[in-house]
Amino acid sequence: MLSLVRPGQHRAAAAAAVPEPETGDARRVLDYGPYRLSYEVYGSGERVLVWLHALLFDASLSRGLARRLAARGNRVVLLELLGHGRSDKPRDLGPHRMDLYADQVLRLLDELGADQVVLGGVSLGANVSLLAAARSPERVRGLVLEMPVLEGSAPAVALTFVPLLLKARYTRPVMRLVSRAASHLPRSGFGVLDSLVSVVASDPEEIVAVLHGMLLGPLSPTAGQRQAITAPALVLGHGIGLIHSFGDAERLARDLPGARLIRTRTFAELWLRPARLTREIGEFLDGAWAPREVPAAGG
Repeated sequence: MLSLVRPGQHRAAAAAAVPEPETGDARRVLDYGPYRLSYEVYGSGERVLVWLHALLFDASLSRGLARRLAARGNRVVLLELLGHGRSDKPRDLGPHRMDLYADQVLRLLDELGADQVVLGGVSLGANVSLLAAARSPERVRGLVLEMPVLEGSAPAVALTFVPLLLKARYTRPVMRLVSRAASHLPRSGFGVLDSLVSVVASDPEEIVAVLHGMLLGPLSPTAGQRQAITAPALVLGHGIGLIHSFGDAERLARDLPGARLIRTRTFAELWLRPARLTREIGEFLDGAWAPREVPAAGG
């Protein structure tokens, strides 16, 4: 269980590693207003990748990817957004807007003391990365965006998540029983399964707050805002999906001036058969952090 640092304690203590069996000394916490956010760090150095999870999932989903990319010379930071994983989970919906999630990413960059990072993530994580890049483009060295969701998919998002929201709200006694049972399951060490178990083990009140808050704010930057993001981007999309359509990935790759599009073989390729996409992401990071030529004066 993560022991959170109280408001009166020193800032350095708040950022200190909190040992966990599955993460060693990788876990840390930081202040975000009245809340605490959990994040994990793999590797070291100036090449920082901040990677964000999918909706309702946690850092377990991406620990394998983080370790593989860290072995290539990157410092990979897995941030658990408010309401997810071991970060605080307020039960009011206000703090869970996606634009406020972007604020949490920028707060993390301040905590890391990083002038520039590569941002990336899956689904929710991809969209939050885009919103953060639109807010502070000068801090973004590159973007890795898997299964982004654009404004055209808003009806599909509503059709999918509103029933889930209603179910979580009106079947709370049953969901609490399921949650309690899942909370006693041992960790398997398999990231996708462990992250899925953490979703099932979540309190229904917390799920309601996250889903409701997500439906209130902006889903993604506008087309004009996306076109103004000049950082290089790697966009990953799969062929079939109501919410995560390949059309959204194609549209995003067209909107972002420096984007390259890769079609994944399945929606779970990065988690189940990661070699190809890990190599693609690693090579993208090499290019993003390569020295950039400075235009000659008067050129």
